[in-house]
Amino acid sequence: MDDNIQILKANAKVELDRLEAQATAREVAAKTIGKQALIWIFLLVLVGVGSSLVLDSQALPAVIGLVATATMALIQLVNGIVTEAKKEEKPEITIIRELIARLDQREPPMRVDVADGKVTVSKGDDKVTTGA
Repeated sequence: MDDNIQILKANAKVELDRLEAQATAREVAAKTIGKQALIWIFLLVLVGVGSSLVLDSQALPAVIGLVATATMALIQLVNGIVTEAKKEEKPEITIIRELIARLDQREPPMRVDVADGKVTVSKGDDKVTTGA
């Protein structure tokens, strides 16, 4: 029975490793920072509180300001990595999608006539004539 459990755990570990290997860099960074960022924020708050107990009143505003700035910078870093920004689609992909959408649309046929050195191109109501 214990062998079956060990095999099941090993298979689950292999599957988890496979899923983590497929993760994007953003997902891996978000996961790692999510695990460790709260600890660092907590430590920065402890530094601020500890410094208020030890330092005199003249040095305290500078230290608290630095701790607050570092904490906000860390929070912004975590927010930037964890929240997913929408990527702008490449222009060629947009063009291909538009062309695919136009495949179903019916347009009037185009006609090209060449007579006496003049080329006439007509499509629907539009007509363009060029001459030599």
